[in-house]
Amino acid sequence: MSDTSVKPTIAVTSYGLDDHTQKYVDGVERSNGEPWVILPDQGISVEEFMTKASALVLTGGEDVHPSRYNSTPLATRKQWFNEPRDAMEIELLRAALNDDMPVYAICRGMQLLNVTLGGSLVDLEGHSGTFTDDGDIDEVAYHRIFITPGSKLAAVVGSGGIVRVNSIHYQGMREAQKSPLLMASAYSLEDGVIEALESPNHRWVIGVQFHPERRMELPPHFDRLFQSLAERAEERFFTTQKR
Repeated sequence: MSDTSVKPTIAVTSYGLDDHTQKYVDGVERSNGEPWVILPDQGISVEEFMTKASALVLTGGEDVHPSRYNSTPLATRKQWFNEPRDAMEIELLRAALNDDMPVYAICRGMQLLNVTLGGSLVDLEGHSGTFTDDGDIDEVAYHRIFITPGSKLAAVVGSGGIVRVNSIHYQGMREAQKSPLLMASAYSLEDGVIEALESPNHRWVIGVQFHPERRMELPPHFDRLFQSLAERAEERFFTTQKR
């Protein structure tokens, strides 16, 4: 970033303040951004969000409610929903997209991005790892993905090709469920599940199905996603200051 004294505010949406949320906050702080955690019960208006934030991070967590993509809850497993969070994030995301704000969508965040732009989701096997009886992450799964050369994701992380990533999700999408407004920029080599999305109609809107905030589980060049987001947030900050 060009001026280390400037810390653009980067909104981080979540379900609560815990160790999982802190990992996203740490990623923003390491990249010289000023994190602003937004929770569903805070009642943050779109106007306040657009005035204060220079970028948006949509984090992992609950399943997006199936009613958001004209489906019903699954009978095959218990699902964890947070409809107030769905409503809050969809509203903020739409506002961010309409104003070309940089958006970094991680795991559930990528799923929400796809659903908000008209896509849907399906249940998956072999992508979730294991969880404790309390619902916390016990062990993550890993698999290899192919990052498309020439994509925005490849440009940010420095290369395309095959890489091993972590995996902690029950749902996702294949081509049939992908929004027509988004491009897939990475796939699971094992089963073709989409592992990254980006918007061709925005300067910096990138979603990943894996978890770069869990730094010890991925190659270090994935830190560049937070760094690139913060750089775009700084650019937006200076642009809006001049308006």
